[in-house]
Amino acid sequence: MALAALTTTGPLIAAATEPVIPNYASQSSSCEIHNHLFCTSWVTRNWGPVLWPALRDHILLALVAVGIGFAIAMTLALAAHRYGWVERPTTVVTTILYTIPSLALFELLAAPVGLNVFSAEIALVSYTLLILFRNILAGLRAVPTEVLDAAEGMGMSRGQALLRVELPLALPSIVAGLRIAIVTIIALSTVVYVIYNRGLGVPIHTALGEGPFKTELIAAGGLAILLALLADGLLVLVQRALTPWSRAGTS
Repeated sequence: MALAALTTTGPLIAAATEPVIPNYASQSSSCEIHNHLFCTSWVTRNWGPVLWPALRDHILLALVAVGIGFAIAMTLALAAHRYGWVERPTTVVTTILYTIPSLALFELLAAPVGLNVFSAEIALVSYTLLILFRNILAGLRAVPTEVLDAAEGMGMSRGQALLRVELPLALPSIVAGLRIAIVTIIALSTVVYVIYNRGLGVPIHTALGEGPFKTELIAAGGLAILLALLADGLLVLVQRALTPWSRAGTS
């Protein structure tokens, strides 16, 4: 009986002497084991499996949300520009959506829609509407009346004046709204992980749960910041390319 117990517990004793994570020391540097401020070795090893997929999904989440939000906001702004009564109810609804805390909205959508990309995008789109609607409408209304009169005097229809005069002159205000919207959505996308396991919020949340693990936290958070700065910079370049007359006026 004692011999049987000895042979049974023998493998358990041997297993207990082995490391909990096999080959952990060979896979991780001293920097990672001691959780130093930033370990480039971890970033290099985890760029492909962790950081790049999260960054790619984050970009996709933001682009889809801003794209859909822009289409909806543009339609509503054009309607409000044509029919003034549309502005007030649109402003009220979009303001209510904008003031709902993001985590609360994500969780509210989870029940009827589910824990998926649709609930994530619905929430993100709702946060773009107020910003984009106000900026597009403000840009359209800022077009001088004499310019519109000149367009009418040249024989332009209302639609032609909108496409050739009003929208081009409203571009600075429209792009300003897009800049605010894209930076806002890139930031909000970091909390999408609560209902949809995608985006840079996933490695940020993982890092916070690991002590926190400083390298993963800094790398994922830094990528979110760089993404916002890059998107903002690209929109500035787009605005300058589409409105050359604004540069001529300031030179």
